[in-house]
Amino acid sequence: MTADLPATATELRYAVFRLARRLRCARAVDSLSDAQLAILGGLRAHGRHTLSRLAERERVTAPTMSAIVGGLVEMGLVVRIPDEDDRRRVHVEITPQGEDVVTETIRRRDELLAAMITDAGLDDSDLAVLREAAALLQKMADA
Repeated sequence: MTADLPATATELRYAVFRLARRLRCARAVDSLSDAQLAILGGLRAHGRHTLSRLAERERVTAPTMSAIVGGLVEMGLVVRIPDEDDRRRVHVEITPQGEDVVTETIRRRDELLAAMITDAGLDDSDLAVLREAAALLQKMADA
C-alpha cells in the first residue's frame, strides 16, 4: 500500500458521502425514511425475509426492525405473513405498491445521476473511468 492510501480514503469517503446524500433526496414517497427504502429494496431484490433476517441484514435490533416494518405495513408497502410451521416467526413480503415505490425511486435516482453526469460535462473517457470505479466500489462493498 502506498502512503497516499489515507488521503485517497478520505477523498473517496467525502465524494461518496456527498453523492449519496444528493441521491437520497430523490425518492418516490417523501415520507419514507432511508431505512424503510433500504428494506423495500432488499425485499424486492431478495424476496420474502423473516423479521430477524431483515434485522440482521440491516444491522438493527429486532424491535427496531419490527417498528420499521410496522410503518411499512400501515402504508401498504409490505405485508406480514405468519410462518406455517412456527407461529412465533413472521415473514415480511413486499406488496405491488411497495414494488412500485422502489421502481420509481430507482428511476428518479438514475435520472438525477444521469443529469449530474451531463451537467459535469463528462466525456466518453470520463464515463469509462466511472464504469471502472463503479466496479471497484461494488467489489469493496461486497468484500
